[in-house]
Amino acid sequence: MPEDTTPQQGPVEPSGDGGYNSGMAVFSYVIGGIVVWSLIGWGLDNLLKTRWFVLAGALVGIAGGIYLTMKHGLFTHRTGPAEPQGPGDDAEADRR
Repeated sequence: MPEDTTPQQGPVEPSGDGGYNSGMAVFSYVIGGIVVWSLIGWGLDNLLKTRWFVLAGALVGIAGGIYLTMKHGLFTHRTGPAEPQGPGDDAEADRR
């Protein structure tokens, strides 16, 4: 009797990490940046007897969080298999 040589496949896992995980990553980058850089600004304020480094640190943290989010591609719109993927796909959909 011939043996079945087709590979066994495990359970199908969903592609992508989903919107929830991307949203949590964006949230953690931005909030983490604000907290860390505000603490650095607070330390500089205490050291130099000023009052504006906290605000500057918060702004740097926001900018850094948005930069990391864009670098990791979390602001992009992800298309699914049902949506047109390229310029040629629109013409195919119109012919149907």
